[in-house]
Amino acid sequence: MKRADIREIAGLANVSIGTVDRALHGRKGISEATRERVLRIAKMVGYTPNLAARTLSVGRPNIPFGICIPRETHLFYDQLRDGILDELRRFEPLGVEWLYRPVERLGVGEVERLKEMLETGVRALILTPGDPRRIAPLIDEAERKGIRVVCVASDAPDSSRSTAISVDHEVGGSLAAELIGRFVEPGSRAAVITGMLHTEAHRKCTEGFCNAFPLYCKGGEVVEVVEGHENEDETFQMCIDLLGKYTDLAGIYVSIAICLPVCYALQARGLAGKVRVVATDLFREMIPFFEKETIHASIYQRPYVVGQTAVRLLLEHFLHNRPMPHTHYLSPSVVMRSNLHLFRETRRLEAQRT
Repeated sequence: MKRADIREIAGLANVSIGTVDRALHGRKGISEATRERVLRIAKMVGYTPNLAARTLSVGRPNIPFGICIPRETHLFYDQLRDGILDELRRFEPLGVEWLYRPVERLGVGEVERLKEMLETGVRALILTPGDPRRIAPLIDEAERKGIRVVCVASDAPDSSRSTAISVDHEVGGSLAAELIGRFVEPGSRAAVITGMLHTEAHRKCTEGFCNAFPLYCKGGEVVEVVEGHENEDETFQMCIDLLGKYTDLAGIYVSIAICLPVCYALQARGLAGKVRVVATDLFREMIPFFEKETIHASIYQRPYVVGQTAVRLLLEHFLHNRPMPHTHYLSPSVVMRSNLHLFRETRRLEAQRT
């Protein structure tokens, strides 16, 4: 749907574009009756102001951003990074700057990197907390210095961060439980493969699944939660052991993007397609496993949109004094073979082929 603009509002209100601008931005020079009529029409047509245009009206900002997210798993964090940087590039001509300083893996070296960031003069910091207990004091220090901290894809809820942006991880885990619960027989056993339970996102996904699975699978049981520490070799070996220990396992929920080692372990045990697998997110290497029905569904966390949203909320805050919500949750999506082609990652792959 085409977004309404101020020309359309001016035509409907039978006033000039300048009058519409004054009404929308609370400027003097028009009557209250005219202002109320313009605002009523703007609301009626669903007008939302364009952030870039409004930025031009307030002059050239000087807002250095710091970005400290993991480089791995690149299958997920590349999308998150692209959402952040693509949105920042839109405002680069207006003076927005950034410092991209990733950590190699979630939770590895993040304390040292954040300490470096606090000395650079950034006014905003976008990060993914791997170990929230260790990083919370540094987030608190940043906020005391006036640096707005936004947690993306995971959270440090006991810190004074400005906001956290992600899908609702508990809902994502519940969705996975409902899917597997409908795929398998009553009384079935399931397991969770995750990264680190001290990471807020991983813990919330796991809790959501474990709480919901017995509701959707009568008599069902979650027999084990495996922490693979986002390490592919470790995850593969632990999954091999899991499948040997529970020969009647009916379902596996992989709550992180590292799902390929699970698929390889299922192949090695001769169980590919027999154990129902719900994975997380989407990348091109997953597509053959969807096609062979080794993966039956995936919970998509919308990393690109999470990155975009972080930048937009920060710019609205700095440029227009908009308060930031304590948390901003997006709804996760379910990926299956029938809608696989609709997602950003597969569309990009098709574009590369052509």
